[in-house]
Amino acid sequence: MQVAILTVGDELLAGNTVNMNAAWLAEEIHERGGSVRRILTLPDDIEIIAHRVREWHDSFDAVVVTGGLGGTPDDVTMDAVSMALDRNAVVDTETRERLEEKARQFATENPELTDEYDLKLDLDEAAELPAGGRPLLTDAGWAPGCAVENVYVLPGIPREMKAMFELVADEFDGAVVSETIHTPAPEGALGGVLSDVRDRFDVAVGSYPGRGDTPGRLKVTSTDLDEVSAAVEWLRTHVEVVNVVDTDMK
Repeated sequence: MQVAILTVGDELLAGNTVNMNAAWLAEEIHERGGSVRRILTLPDDIEIIAHRVREWHDSFDAVVVTGGLGGTPDDVTMDAVSMALDRNAVVDTETRERLEEKARQFATENPELTDEYDLKLDLDEAAELPAGGRPLLTDAGWAPGCAVENVYVLPGIPREMKAMFELVADEFDGAVVSETIHTPAPEGALGGVLSDVRDRFDVAVGSYPGRGDTPGRLKVTSTDLDEVSAAVEWLRTHVEVVNVVDTDMK
């Protein structure tokens, strides 16, 4: 499964917010057997977002878009996806009912805020999704997400994004398998070996340099388990390998 990730937000491009969502999503998708082929950050610009979603919707099996959902003027992602897929934005009844209940609960729990600011929510606008889209709703946040065709729209707040991704995570299952070995050899000395293993076996090999006392990693990936196993065994005879125990490295 070939996947592209779009993260949306002027704050990401300005460096005001660290883009942790892309790394988290890429790891989650890879662990499920998918293959992330593109990651791009875009501004809160409806035309730019729509153009890229339209292009990648045709080029990849799935496009995951995070950020730009909510009730402020710069939250244009959902409208951009509607534009990209040539679908009208329509009020989703289920989503509106859920939002109305959330608004009612918030008002009950925070009467001082609703009294002070005369809080009024445009529930119709908040519940608009691309026509035919599947609403993605969680209790982790306010903004609804959506799955429409092969595009998945998720919120940008990490806690909310992670909770919503769990609703669709199984849809990213694939046949990719991988195995990692660790080596103290410097990355610069591995060029010939990495070239040879790719020529001999139908695998991709990622090389990740070590840091300090931590050895480097060679991650072998393919859709063929036998190819991965054979490539790893070949590497073990051509590269110094060390065992790493109790590590969080992937």
